[in-house]
Amino acid sequence: MQLPQLYMILLGATPKGRNIEQHDIFFGIGNSVKDLLPEMIAFWPEAKGKIHVDAYRIVKKVGNYKVEVIDKADENKTEVRSLFFMNLGGYKRDEFEELHYKMLAVSDQKALAIKEAKESAFYKHVGFKGATSHIDDKFGVDVDDIFEIKDILSKETKSKYALKFTPVDEMPEDEIFLGYLPLSKI
Repeated sequence: MQLPQLYMILLGATPKGRNIEQHDIFFGIGNSVKDLLPEMIAFWPEAKGKIHVDAYRIVKKVGNYKVEVIDKADENKTEVRSLFFMNLGGYKRDEFEELHYKMLAVSDQKALAIKEAKESAFYKHVGFKGATSHIDDKFGVDVDDIFEIKDILSKETKSKYALKFTPVDEMPEDEIFLGYLPLSKI
């Protein structure tokens, strides 16, 4: 039996009333992207099912940690580490755009995850005086968004699964799948 895995999926849609394509990040646990279709549609009801996938990643490694999906019954209740998702924003001079960089970090504190984000090449090199890179959220740091993955999984998923983090020295980086993929083609 194949073990379910954590998926990080970049969704795109142009909901009614919007002028340009919008994007959001969906996290789900399953055996394939296809398994997650009902959850993706429920996640973005304003799109009325007219959603496409622009990118996805099966999250197996973050930093120096192996990330595994386990049954909720096997969850280590004393685990202090969490998987954080951060959406960093920044600007380039003379470009009419806010650039974004999506980042994952395993940490036992939100503040340490933010510190790791502030050490990223994106944070250091995208932005200039008056238009600094940011991570919009709390802490006065401007972190566009920061979430613990366990908090943004669907209620049903949270009731069945938990995440396990194991330190690793060497492990291949996660593959990132890119390209426009309508849900009807999945």
